[in-house]
Amino acid sequence: MSGFTLSVLDQSSVASGRTPGEAIRETLALARHCDALGFRRYWCAEHHNSASHAGSAPEILIAAIAATTQRIRIGSAGVMLPHYSSLKVAEQFRVLEAIAPGRIDLGVGRAPGSDGRTAFALNPNANEAADRFPAQVMEVLGWHGDGLPENHPFRSIIAQPAVETRPEMWILGSSDYGAQVAGYFGLPYCFAHFFSDGGGSEQAIAVYRESFQPKPGMPGRLAAPHPALGVFCLVADTEAEARRLFRSRELWRLKRDRGLYLPLPSVEEAEAHAYSDLELARLERMRAAAMVGAPEQVKARLEALSAAHGGIAEFAVITHCHDAEARRRSYTLLAEVFGIRAGGVPLAAE
Repeated sequence: MSGFTLSVLDQSSVASGRTPGEAIRETLALARHCDALGFRRYWCAEHHNSASHAGSAPEILIAAIAATTQRIRIGSAGVMLPHYSSLKVAEQFRVLEAIAPGRIDLGVGRAPGSDGRTAFALNPNANEAADRFPAQVMEVLGWHGDGLPENHPFRSIIAQPAVETRPEMWILGSSDYGAQVAGYFGLPYCFAHFFSDGGGSEQAIAVYRESFQPKPGMPGRLAAPHPALGVFCLVADTEAEARRLFRSRELWRLKRDRGLYLPLPSVEEAEAHAYSDLELARLERMRAAAMVGAPEQVKARLEALSAAHGGIAEFAVITHCHDAEARRRSYTLLAEVFGIRAGGVPLAAE
């Protein structure tokens, strides 16, 4: 029996043979599709100076998705706080709350989401900025209604616009650090399982639970931990078809692990690639760990992954697939096999 909700994580990946502009428009279309399917959230990632991903400004994508969907929550996964002013982020998401009241998530992270030079281009104080991450989280929470400490130099500044609701704030990460920050502030936490094929995920979730400080009664805070995993899944009508579609992701990952952030290759490009023995061995390990297959197979793997982490509250599913229609089909099959309804809740969880 599934005790978790299902959401979507989208990096606006660029497919070979198509433009970054098309990738952005595919994100908008997929968000409408997943809204109709009943997924709980639709999160947009932030990446810079990358030929792989077009989503450099999640706050703008969120606004466009909010205006073209009906019920799904929309958010960032995430805004990299060290690049920006805390006040600017707080005000951007207050504007988003005005556009779609009660439907906005603000997921924040500390990692650069880019290379070091790009981080300095975004913020000349990049070296010091990452160390201020907990302070920035406190400031954003303060400008979303908590208030800033008495001695804070910007305490008298009021973030605008004044809106009745506030974004749901999340901490995102791929290490124990973000887990501790989320625990300290009593916020939900999502570990980027897809980024490292799950390496360190069980420990990070355990650290989050151990460090969690309940804050019942405080707006935007939790009384109990809410652990989530961002996971890669690819579902097709048959396992053979899912494995065939996965070849694009396989080759892309091999290149990414060499520091090459390129557009997602087609299945045909992947099949034509001359793999070395070392690459073939890496593919075998990748295939063994991948949540790829027919609907019931992927459902079983997600349920097992949740159990291995002591119960996961939510999965944010990312699907890299060169064929946009096959990608839509993957989310459709996932929704069907879990029988989700509005809110991303599997019927089996009721």
